[in-house]
Amino acid sequence: MKILITGGAGFIGSNFVRYTIGRYDDEVVVLDKLSYAGNLENLRAFEGHPRYRFIQGDIADAETVRVAMRGADAVVNFAAESHVDRSILDPSPFVRTDVIGAYVLLEAARHDSVARFVHVSTDEVYGEVLSDSVPEHAPLRPRSPYAASKAGGELLVSAYHVTYGLPALITRGSNTFGPYQYPEKLIPVVVTEALDRQPIPVYGDGRQVRDWLYVEDHCAGIDTVLRNGEPGQAYNIGGGNEQCNIDVVERILGALGRPDCPVRHILDRPGHDGRYSVDSSKLLALGWKPTRQFAEALEATVRWYVDNESWWRPMKQRPEYIDYFQRNYQERLAATSP
Repeated sequence: MKILITGGAGFIGSNFVRYTIGRYDDEVVVLDKLSYAGNLENLRAFEGHPRYRFIQGDIADAETVRVAMRGADAVVNFAAESHVDRSILDPSPFVRTDVIGAYVLLEAARHDSVARFVHVSTDEVYGEVLSDSVPEHAPLRPRSPYAASKAGGELLVSAYHVTYGLPALITRGSNTFGPYQYPEKLIPVVVTEALDRQPIPVYGDGRQVRDWLYVEDHCAGIDTVLRNGEPGQAYNIGGGNEQCNIDVVERILGALGRPDCPVRHILDRPGHDGRYSVDSSKLLALGWKPTRQFAEALEATVRWYVDNESWWRPMKQRPEYIDYFQRNYQERLAATSP
């Protein structure tokens, strides 16, 4: 099978490339714009590999997509603007990539009669889940520009299945962590700031609950949907590891041997969802299940960042990261009441 993996130089996408090439004889074509979060270092191990090809380009550009998709049997769309905080600062890139980009991919897949189209979404499209766990038929109630843009892309995917018969599927994964995650999300922020002996920024009281999913388990879930899922269906991929953010922070500091590292509770972000939780029964019925316990996977992730400073250090020194960190964290810290 020839698979076009969009956003394959990003965090989950590059791990999925690694997962696929390591387990199958599939040919992989990666299309990635190489925005601030896309990194060719994530794919360096595959340079020269006979079943791997990289194309730099934007999924919102129809001609680029047409060339990249030529001859593909399947498409797995990871390409997205994916950080809530950045979507609050500027929603426009999210609409372009997550909605318009999805449309361009769907049009190309329809005209090329692609056999499988998997759209990788997020549990955040359900909005805040204060009790129980939501199944796939629950209404979409996004509460941030990021979640709304992902929900918009999903609605297009579903419409293309119904209207044109495109064999499309949707995955909704919970909070994912592991190697190669850009250092703006909670776990890599805490690890890298603690290694630099800097205060750890935590939104509000830090009691927000997330269901944590190790990236390799997430990739296995997406792969299960790609190969065994029913077109027209959505599948939740949850880790079954609900943790408060502040507890995750404390676990990381303990793993680093720095429990006394200062934690700064900063002004909470607008519309911060208190809890996410998805019911993964539908995917479990296809034979998938998460294999990594949270404590074990978190320890391995922390160790990876400790051992790979040469990967994350240059990113945190780039102007786009410094500007974001100052706007999003330092300004919130300054606005926090003493």
